[in-house]
Amino acid sequence: MPEKQIFEIPQQLREIAEKNIEQARTAYGQLMDAMTQAMSGWISAPSEAMTSGFKAVQERAIQFAKENAEAGFMLANELTKAKDLQGVIRFRQAQELGRVVSWWRPRAARALRAEDTYPQVMAKQRSIL
Repeated sequence: MPEKQIFEIPQQLREIAEKNIEQARTAYGQLMDAMTQAMSGWISAPSEAMTSGFKAVQERAIQFAKENAEAGFMLANELTKAKDLQGVIRFRQAQELGRVVSWWRPRAARALRAEDTYPQVMAKQRSIL
């Protein structure tokens, strides 16, 4: 019976990928800084009431964009550490499990109260699942 061949990602390729991700992160940071400076110029308009509301929305949107980009860079960086396809699959499974747990945790906390008895807790768990 032939042995299973394991595809291994070469170390040089992983190093190149890490370097490219770091360069992309740096370029993205420079772009976001330039965009923030450009948008700050727009806010120097005379209407102070409208400007303060727009500024709050703008800052929140920029924060979301930065957080999303950082999460993408972290994901890419973690994927470069995988030595083979099995490592990529394990990473994705762990990521999915984390997403499911973070989705269920607040719902379970709301459903279960500290004063609940053990039978009440078990009944609630069955109804949630």
